[in-house]
Amino acid sequence: MSGGVVGEGVVSGGVVSGGVVGEGVVSDSLAPAARALCDAMAAAFPGPGDVTALRAAAVGGRSAGPEVASVRDAEASGVPVRVYDPAPGGAGRPLVVFFHGGGWVMCTLSTYDATCRSLAAGSGAVVVSADYRLAPEHPWPAAPDDALTVLLWARAQAVALGCDPGRVVVAGDSSGGNLAAVTALRAPELVAGQLLVYPPLDAAMTATAVATATATATASTAAYGEGHFHTAAHMAWYWEQYGGDPAHPYVSPLRAPDLSGLPRTLLVLADCDLLRDEGLAYARRLGAAGVDCAVHLYPGVFHGFLGLPLPAGRAALTAAAAWLRVTE
Repeated sequence: MSGGVVGEGVVSGGVVSGGVVGEGVVSDSLAPAARALCDAMAAAFPGPGDVTALRAAAVGGRSAGPEVASVRDAEASGVPVRVYDPAPGGAGRPLVVFFHGGGWVMCTLSTYDATCRSLAAGSGAVVVSADYRLAPEHPWPAAPDDALTVLLWARAQAVALGCDPGRVVVAGDSSGGNLAAVTALRAPELVAGQLLVYPPLDAAMTATAVATATATATASTAAYGEGHFHTAAHMAWYWEQYGGDPAHPYVSPLRAPDLSGLPRTLLVLADCDLLRDEGLAYARRLGAAGVDCAVHLYPGVFHGFLGLPLPAGRAALTAAAAWLRVTE
């Protein structure tokens, strides 16, 4: 389906599929289990401003992922990567180039090991996870340049990895979702799909708007900018560390003038997330541009829920893996 709008409240199993829902129509509060987990995570997570403390807090805390037949570290033209192969010796499979989240300033290959294992095991695809350079030591465009480098390497290695170079998908969550979207914009002819999990897509929406208290902030920023783990203050600070011109489409993909050449897309969003409306706006633009775009909007959960010990977290991974599996 090429975009479209699903009627208000049309939800199946917590997932809105085959289109885009209206803003704020699924839920307006966290589910009890999500609220308890959100509060526990927020209590242990530092406020913005201290890179060392944030990086220390991001280490560990994730459950182990499933067994994968082959997991190895490599280098993609100088960028460290980790390659997950669920069935060595295969051929013609999808190849996923994955970019981790962490506000462009934190997290590592190990932080997202369980997520990549789950995607590889569930989809049958080979997953190449990129350890791109982090801000503020390496501001924009270091991370998107590393992301493109890994995509080019993965395409060149696709056959050797038992994959089809025509079935390459870029994927990522949070800031990694931004990098996936930017990479697809930079090289749409090289990718067959993009999996974007609650990505930040416009620096002005959560940086300038919040900092200056202007009316350009979205409804989801106003509703979920505090008290839902990932705060507007954190997001504004991440954007500041990352750098780049907020109007540039390789910083803010939502500002790209033309999205018509982009590949099949799945956006995975949390309803109680300040970034929700950016994702919905991007989906609407993709649909209007004729791109095959679907949105999975999960009610009652917060930013970062993918892979967390919540029913929605497990369901989102399963659904994303199924979407990857049918990439052509």
